[in-house]
Amino acid sequence: MLLAALAFIAVALLAQNPAPTPPFAEQAELSKVEEWVRSQGIAESIAPELAAILGLGSDRLPVKLKAFRTSDGTNLAFAVSTNPKQQGIVISALKTIAEKMEIYSVGTAWLTDRSGTLRQTIAVDASGARVLPNSSHAAKFKDMKAFFIKKRQATGPTNTLSPSPRISATAVGEKEIK
Repeated sequence: MLLAALAFIAVALLAQNPAPTPPFAEQAELSKVEEWVRSQGIAESIAPELAAILGLGSDRLPVKLKAFRTSDGTNLAFAVSTNPKQQGIVISALKTIAEKMEIYSVGTAWLTDRSGTLRQTIAVDASGARVLPNSSHAAKFKDMKAFFIKKRQATGPTNTLSPSPRISATAVGEKEIK
């Protein structure tokens, strides 16, 4: 009798939620962005110093990259490792500074994976890169993920049956880097 009651409760609970969420949907938050960057991004590499501090090896890390320049000159970039031994996604907001005879970047970079879980945060400036507590720039990381998810969605196929005017995937004040 107890087993029958438990089975009935289980069936009733399933009936309340006829379309369950796939168990791994949250784990692949950035998977579509990763696929988009792999298929449409440009081949680049991450400097050995940055790769090393992110724990991705000590050589230049080959990546596929999608980047957008904001009106203030900051490059918002999404880089996917193409090295099968060094998997990872690097999201960054870096501005290139040219002073006298020196060129360097200033900003923040984050290491994540297709789940979108923040693994490491680094600050980049004229003196190099250093690891920061993830909590120090977690809100900006969340904003960056949302930015790239929206960019990917803006370039994806639409579900409308009739043609409609589309806004460019490059928002006002930003230029896609090619």
